[in-house]
Amino acid sequence: MKLTNINPTGLWAGIVLSVCSFGAYAAESHMEQALKHAEAAVKAADGKAIAEHAEVAKTHAKAADEHLDAGITSLEGAIEHGKMGHADLAKKAAEEAVTHLKAAQ
Repeated sequence: MKLTNINPTGLWAGIVLSVCSFGAYAAESHMEQALKHAEAAVKAADGKAIAEHAEVAKTHAKAADEHLDAGITSLEGAIEHGKMGHADLAKKAAEEAVTHLKAAQ
């Protein structure tokens, strides 16, 4: 395969999708991390450690909440576009919803 036959737009799209996928993967465990740190706060022996774990848990819980809100917004867009017969836009919005809902987990 010659490198000159590669579509530059397709190549850049692949790179962008790969980077976005990694970002979504890295964010998938927000709820797991929130729960882990909340449980560590319960088991901590002193106030400072409790506060530190609770703060980290809160940060992850907020991130999950933001992804959940974005997922709901994307689902609303998918519904709206789907009802108007805009299949491509509805599908794109549904894909965005899946990304956000996975990240909220």
